[in-house]
Parts: sequence; C-alpha cells; structure tokens
Amino acid sequence: MTSPSAIPVITIDGPTASGKGTVAQRVADKLGFYYLDSGALYRLTALSAIRHQASLSDEHALSKVAEHLDCSFVGGDVFLAKENVTDAIRKEEIGNTASKIAALPGVRHALVGLQLRFRMAPGLVADGRDMGTVIFPSAILKVFLTASAEARAERRYKQLIGKGFSANMADLLKDLQERDARDANRSVAPLKPAEGAYILDTSNMTADQAVEQVLSWYASERKKAHS
Repeated sequence: MTSPSAIPVITIDGPTASGKGTVAQRVADKLGFYYLDSGALYRLTALSAIRHQASLSDEHALSKVAEHLDCSFVGGDVFLAKENVTDAIRKEEIGNTASKIAALPGVRHALVGLQLRFRMAPGLVADGRDMGTVIFPSAILKVFLTASAEARAERRYKQLIGKGFSANMADLLKDLQERDARDANRSVAPLKPAEGAYILDTSNMTADQAVEQVLSWYASERKKAHS
C-alpha cells in the first residue's frame, strides 16, 4: 500500500473565477490523477445548510453540516446524498454563502479530514484557496492561479449565461471584489500564494495554455525531486 506522503499532489489555489477549476480538472485528466474541487465542498456545505435551514450565523451548526457532508464527485458532476447538484452549487447565492461560511474556523476544520482523503494513488490535483498553504503544504507543485477581477467577472458572466442563468456584469464584478477581500482578510487560512508557489496570471491566456504551463512546471519539479 502506497504511503500518502509518497503520493504526488499538485495544488492550484487562487481567487474565485480565476479558471483554476478548469485548469486543475484538465491537468488531472492529462496525468490520470484524482481531482479535488475543495471550493465545491464549501458550496455543498452552503447548499446543505440552506436546505436544513441552519442559521448562517451559527458556527457550531454549520460545522456539524460540514462534518456530515454526504458528497461525491463523479466525472465532472457533484453529488449531495446521491442527488446531482452540479448546477445548483454554481448559483451566485450559493457561492456568496459559501464564501461567508468558509471564513468560519469550525467549518474549515470540519472539512480538513474529508479533503485529505482525496489523496490517493497515482496522484491528486487539488484546487481551492488554501490547498498549498494549509491542506497539502508538502505538495510537489504549488500553483497560485490568478487573473484580473474584470477578466474573472467576464468569464463568470459567460459561464452563467451559457448555463441559462441570468447575470449582470456590474453585480458580478462587485461580488468578486467583495469575495476577494473576504478571502484575503479572513483570520483562518487567508487566500495567499503558498511558499514556493508558481504564480500564473491567466488574464490573457487560454485554458489550454495554462494547462500546458502547469504540466511543464510539474515535469520540472519531478525531475528535480528525482535528481
């Protein structure tokens, strides 16, 4: 049985709508690795809390919801207690709620064990806000993927319109900026590049270009590790 510490992990952190999910999923597919969308866990907690009418100001209740999260990832789909909630968790209301509860230490602590269990052979690509700084600090490759707020708002706008949701560019930009501030200034696991992380600004890059850059960095880090 492979020791968890011997299983390679690539972390891709960054602000909301930076494209890290798309890049991380494609990198995982190219390498044949497992994929963890840690942001989805907070969105699932938010959705579950709303459905169970848990008070969003009750940290203990929200932590319990997170602790007993019955979720799974199959292909590109996300399931909550066997229900496909892939689209439901992408709604802006859920995203904003997830950002607020992610600032609660109890919720973050409750989800640590769940995230660590995704580290399975042959490897893992994990995306989120604190994958390289808190959850997998010994990852072989850490990437901090970012883009301008305007570029991210435009991507989110196209994503929502493409899925049939209504969206307003000005509102999206304001929400992103507020979420950025909340993520960067929270007391527990604030959003910041991990030590030794490669910074990748995708404002003027395609997803394919970003994927190739991450794969190139991974090949370089593997070579260093085995030399």
